[in-house]
Amino acid sequence: MPLQDSISKDVRKLLANGSGVGIEIGAADLEVVAAHVRFSRVRVLGRITIANFAGRPADEWGAEYARFLKSTGMNGLSATVLLPRKDVIVRQVAFPGVAAKDIESAIRFQLDSLHPYGDDEISWGWSPLGYGAVLVGIVRRPTEQRYHRLFTEAGIAVSSFTFSAAAVHAAIRLNGAAAGGFVALSRSATGAVEVYGESASRPVFSAEFDLPPQRATVLALSELRLPPETVPLNLDQVLPKPDVNPVENDLSRNALPYATALAGACPRLAPAANVLPVEHRRFSSRKALIPTLVLAGVALLAAAAMVAYSAWSGRQYLKKLNAEIARLEPQASRAAALDLEPQASRAAALDRRIDQARARAQLLDRFRLQTRIDLDALNELTRLIEPPAWSNAISLTRDAARVAGEAPVASPLLKIFDSSPLFESSTSDLIQRSPSGAGEMFQIHMSRRNRK
Repeated sequence: MPLQDSISKDVRKLLANGSGVGIEIGAADLEVVAAHVRFSRVRVLGRITIANFAGRPADEWGAEYARFLKSTGMNGLSATVLLPRKDVIVRQVAFPGVAAKDIESAIRFQLDSLHPYGDDEISWGWSPLGYGAVLVGIVRRPTEQRYHRLFTEAGIAVSSFTFSAAAVHAAIRLNGAAAGGFVALSRSATGAVEVYGESASRPVFSAEFDLPPQRATVLALSELRLPPETVPLNLDQVLPKPDVNPVENDLSRNALPYATALAGACPRLAPAANVLPVEHRRFSSRKALIPTLVLAGVALLAAAAMVAYSAWSGRQYLKKLNAEIARLEPQASRAAALDLEPQASRAAALDRRIDQARARAQLLDRFRLQTRIDLDALNELTRLIEPPAWSNAISLTRDAARVAGEAPVASPLLKIFDSSPLFESSTSDLIQRSPSGAGEMFQIHMSRRNRK
């Protein structure tokens, strides 16, 4: 199951690890990009154009592809293939209120109404868009089998057949969901203007136009219901920017193979619809996963070491503190036994130092405990605000919490918060209809229950 879009950007940086090869099928050529992702830092390892693949023997251009993979150190890595737009029917379907585990069954129930192929066999796949909406791709089974046979004859392992809307949507969310509405332009492998956009009224818009970019932008803004003055972006501006990018990978010319490679690098974090049947999918060699697994193991060991060191350093500090107290207590006792003013003053000073040291130790203990309590409260709020509701601001103080966000109906959240063992006395500061008309904006504050 794909991970949810509600994951914070900081957590995404830790989870975004993997490698991907993206292949865009053009009219005559294949555009191939290999990319490496480590903690959301993208490194493009190379790009190649395999010319006239349809007119050459499969083993010939397959060997060219294998040499490219070897040069990038990505041997054994399965490819994510971007099918031509003309071969895929793309539909957006909304399932408000349907649980995530039931969405695929709901799609199957409506599948016959989503394509014009009648009783012909099809292959299909889907990916989530948020708020119960999904992106569905449908391709005729003979078409899928033709491409699968072509890549098999070339000796190319393929794990996914996807399409441009799904690949770009997934690549953008590698570092978190895009903010606000936008329109982005690029050139496809055929030279046409590729338009991709998102807005509150339409989660995804993707189309190809044989029109000037200005005219294509006007049509896209109309479909997305965005202001006419919205400035179009280049597609590479909305995708994660690579830290290393060879000169041959000109993203301003065609960024779709790059987006496809990113979608293939982290499929669980940023899933793209896959229309390749499960029985035809060939996943990466286990050897290709060794660097990722080693790095993940090192990260876990480092985290465990930090936790262990923190506990050890705390014990060492308390041990030294107790030793200092034990060293000073005899002096304080002797000073108290002697009825001398200067010595009594020194004893009082020593007592004050001891009390101050104890107070500092207790303050450190309370600080460590409060951090854990705050994390528990934040985790509880995340659990209580279930999709399609979402939050855009959470504020915590020692005795109160304040949440702002949007939900289809906001008033039930008051009872939900009060039912938690961590919160009580929930009160709405604001509940009003959202500008998009899709739900209600809310601001709710509540008291935090005392924890012993």
